[in-house]
Amino acid sequence: MICLREFLIWSCSLCSIISSQTGSDQTLFDFSQDFDVNTVQTQDAEVKLSDGALHVATGHSATWPGITLKLPKDKWDLSNRTFLTMEVKNKGKKGLALFWRIDNPGADGSKNCITHKETFRPGEKKEIKVFLKRELPEHMKPKLFGMRGFPGGFVHEFNLNPANVNQFVIFVHRPDEDHNFEIHNIKAGGVYEKSEWLDMPEEEFFPMIDIYGQFIHKDWPNKTKSPEDLEEHKKTESDDLEKHPGPKKWTKYGGWLEGPELKATGFFRTEKYKGKWWLVDPKGSLFWSHGIDCVGAANGTTPITDREYLFKNLPEEGSPFAKFYGEGSWAPHNYYEGKTYKTYNFTASNLMRKYGEEWYKQFADLTHRRLRSWGMNTIANWSDQGIYRMQRTPYTVSVGFGGKLLEGSTGYWGKFRDVFDTSFEENIKKSMAYQKDRTANDPWCIGYFVDNEMTWGDEVSLAIATLSSPPDQSAKKVFIDDLKAKYNTIEKLNEAWGTDHNAWGALLKTQEPPERGKAYDDLVTFYVKTCDKYFSTIRSAIKGVAPNNLYLGCRFTWANQKLAEVAAKYCDIISYNFYTREIEEHRLPKDIDHPVVVGEFHFGALDRGMFHTGLGPVENQDARAEAYINYVHSALENPRIVGTHWFQYGDQATTGRGDGENYQIGFLDIVDTPYTATIEACRQVGYNMYEYRLNR
Repeated sequence: MICLREFLIWSCSLCSIISSQTGSDQTLFDFSQDFDVNTVQTQDAEVKLSDGALHVATGHSATWPGITLKLPKDKWDLSNRTFLTMEVKNKGKKGLALFWRIDNPGADGSKNCITHKETFRPGEKKEIKVFLKRELPEHMKPKLFGMRGFPGGFVHEFNLNPANVNQFVIFVHRPDEDHNFEIHNIKAGGVYEKSEWLDMPEEEFFPMIDIYGQFIHKDWPNKTKSPEDLEEHKKTESDDLEKHPGPKKWTKYGGWLEGPELKATGFFRTEKYKGKWWLVDPKGSLFWSHGIDCVGAANGTTPITDREYLFKNLPEEGSPFAKFYGEGSWAPHNYYEGKTYKTYNFTASNLMRKYGEEWYKQFADLTHRRLRSWGMNTIANWSDQGIYRMQRTPYTVSVGFGGKLLEGSTGYWGKFRDVFDTSFEENIKKSMAYQKDRTANDPWCIGYFVDNEMTWGDEVSLAIATLSSPPDQSAKKVFIDDLKAKYNTIEKLNEAWGTDHNAWGALLKTQEPPERGKAYDDLVTFYVKTCDKYFSTIRSAIKGVAPNNLYLGCRFTWANQKLAEVAAKYCDIISYNFYTREIEEHRLPKDIDHPVVVGEFHFGALDRGMFHTGLGPVENQDARAEAYINYVHSALENPRIVGTHWFQYGDQATTGRGDGENYQIGFLDIVDTPYTATIEACRQVGYNMYEYRLNR
């Protein structure tokens, strides 16, 4: 088994979309014909055929209730296809989050498979589409690296061979109630076309990145090819912003000017109004946080060390544009992990080309005008403080801090910290002290996110990680002291846990965790204590410096019940990063009634010269706009969600950031040109979001 975070990562990163055209679909399962229902493997589920569909009823006793559909022959060779589709209807009266795993032989949930998640409203019927990815050919690998997506839609994260698909696993994850849904046809579609760049001689293919940071060997609408194009794009946007200055029904903070008048405190706060959670702006108007992450000029920064040959006309040292060279060391994954490397910031260099030597001042002013025009009212996580501290658009602050790690833990972005070590509290207090004369108690500051996408695991994981840590781990000493207080003697602990430690010191020294089942109650107790220590310490540090601003949580990707209960106790708003299609039906575990903000979501396509779609793949810019509207509308319909923050302001570098991410996920491309379809969708939602939310 793997954690839900990993499911979402693999689900979405599978989705680099290869160039496709309409072709005749290939039916893989047709439940309206002579399908033998006895071939379906079930886990905590029952199946039957009716009205041309496979009806599935899942229970809620298993972790992964669902079915497995094995192909009727040795394998499907789908190497000439670009996507799979499955039509599903939620027959239940509550929302359904359904996972579709596509397997090669040897699949284990993480290897040799890809997994896609789709959410359904009660009674909703729709088609799930999963795009197949391709591995970069061997002859290209020595020269193309340090990226997650490559020219032609090839990808770094390769977990499935389309030529050797052998089964589908369709399931729900940790449900607390029964579900009923029906599956109609499962098909393969699209026609895979080999990229013309693959067979180009090396001397013609490289360099492949132009002076603006764009892919040389492809054209697309609004591609910048000259200084004249820059001027034209600048004029076009200026006219557009003049035409769309922003919603007239907003307060200066972006709250609802014509909405209900609530208590004004001079700062942002939360309130439940007519059955739905809201933010309230400093003037007492209802506020829904419609925002965007990474607002600034650094999104197009990319490593160039060891691959200078990719780039055409990089500036010479001493030239005016050489100021955009830099040095990086952050790379938790991919080629540059553990290395220090030279970088170049194409976004900032393009801004200087576009706006001149005073580019930053113009860019900062323009950013606030853009957001208002686009119908956005929040500068969200990881943004440039020089921009958000201008007090023209409400903002959130990302607080990071150090401290001793919990050595027995693991995580996608790194280990958990030891919350019982004195360094934990010392470091968060130090980080918050930095905010004292900057953002603390600023009425424009909504609040603080602390940490991001940590691996919390299930209700015992951090306790097991603690016992798996070295003897000098502070958390381990605290845990053992708690056990001493409960059991008094090591013999009584051994009896309860089924262990044979000859002394408490032996338990301290061993890094072998106990049997989960026998130690379960004690493991859960310490897990909850760890969570409580984490959130209470951070809340105290925030409120000690910024009592008037909100604590926005740590941006979960998934949270078990115990964790969610503790988070709700200390966080003013709980935050999640949700890379799904819609979130109307999202509920906190056990339906905890607490406000939630979405810290990240996005959609991307491969029709604008980029190499990777990001975690929300769509076919083109029109589909991207449609997906944006659908997602934010679904959030507006959710009574607990008080905002959505898109990740991110500008596209990532075509050749990737330190960890290789090179996603088409911006509202602006790397040359600062707006993606008009997405922006129009954003306006459509943002200009009318208050009426929409209140009246749904």
